Amino acid sequence: MKILEFTIPVPDNKTLICKEESLHHFYPHLHRHNEVQLTWVIQGEGTLVVDNKMHAFHGNQIFWIGANQSHVFKSDPTYFENNSNKSTHAIDIFFSCDSKLGSFFSIPEVKHLKNFIEQNGGGFQIPEKHIKGVSEKMMKVHGTNGVDQFLHFIDMLKFIASFEQLEPLAAEAQTASYDDTEGIRIASIYNYVMQNYKQQITLEEVSKLAYMTPQAFCRYFKKHTHNTLVSFVNQVRVNEACKKLVDRNYDSIASVAYNTGFNSITNFNRVFKSIIKKSPKEYIDNYYQNIKQPVANA
Repeated sequence: MKILEFTIPVPDNKTLICKEESLHHFYPHLHRHNEVQLTWVIQGEGTLVVDNKMHAFHGNQIFWIGANQSHVFKSDPTYFENNSNKSTHAIDIFFSCDSKLGSFFSIPEVKHLKNFIEQNGGGFQIPEKHIKGVSEKMMKVHGTNGVDQFLHFIDMLKFIASFEQLEPLAAEAQTASYDDTEGIRIASIYNYVMQNYKQQITLEEVSKLAYMTPQAFCRYFKKHTHNTLVSFVNQVRVNEACKKLVDRNYDSIASVAYNTGFNSITNFNRVFKSIIKKSPKEYIDNYYQNIKQPVANA
């Protein structure tokens, strides 16, 4: 399987693909496919990488990933430890407007649904207040076949298309920037940073990893990710800090800052607020005001 080009096998008698998986960890490689992907993370936590952005994820969250968006649900390192008893559980629904469903989405009565899909090519996260409703509809799609499944799918899509002010997971879908070789190179850089974020990461060492001079690497990385290396490393560190903050398993906010690679609490607070748009304390307060319990017996 190629790093970024992933083919979802669609049987001749299907227009939708529904998968339910319980695994030790999520599929660990950056990839993309032609289908829109709706993923309900029932159990598991880690970092979702979508194009040039990262988002901490945990159980009972739902993500819409646009067609051809490169992405990976990267499980926390604890899932890969020896004798780890952690596991993941998710339900995925895949569909494409450009295949068998193309003629359906050309019908005037459902044009607004196609417009919604096209306008949200950057993906989005289902708002907390709608998780129960969307997850119930996903279960109906997953639990039926034939005409009933298709009707439940349209009902689910109609419901999601009614949501307003959805913030994209990434600024835009980046489909033309990668070939297979570049995909492997970008994935190796992502993995290196995500594994070594606690340490000092220099331009020189990452450039060597990509077999480039520092100057050439800066141009390459900016072109393909719309980020500088520094901004990408900061995103990784802030996402890891978010996970530690909501865990409540820390001595102080300063200890979280130092344990995620920041060299001062002042710098941590400044970078955190520039990325999350809240201070660390505001982020914690907001998280626990809005947190919902996972759906029972999902």
